[in-house]
Amino acid sequence: MKKALISASVVVAFALYCVHAHDEQSEAPKVTPISQSAKPTNTATTASTSQSTGQFKDGTYTGTSADAYYGYIQVKATISGGKLTDVTFLDYPSDRRESIEINSQAMPMLKQEAIQAQTAHVDGVSGATDTSAAFIESLQAALNQAKS
Repeated sequence: MKKALISASVVVAFALYCVHAHDEQSEAPKVTPISQSAKPTNTATTASTSQSTGQFKDGTYTGTSADAYYGYIQVKATISGGKLTDVTFLDYPSDRRESIEINSQAMPMLKQEAIQAQTAHVDGVSGATDTSAAFIESLQAALNQAKS
């Protein structure tokens, strides 16, 4: 009788643990940009003239596929007027609910920051460290192809 009671207690404790662990996993992590104070400052200035050609050759360039732990990130960079004008995600982890939630928040942030900075060297996104690193790697490969 004593063994049956202990066994039942262990089973109930395990069931409660499983329910608790499942609830923690279903909460999406909050994805926020890493502190702006950590952002490197760009001391270079560019002249704004209508004849400015920018630093890249016009066209579309596909970056390498970079490991983001739960999948791969691959981007395509669009260069127009010598400037980075668009970044398209060709591949990204999308088979797990958590990956979908993280990437739906992180990808637009990374894209916007890269276009604004005109470089792959952007701040990572807190909560999306692997996605950020893979994005930077893939975009850098694409921009290396586009260098004038």
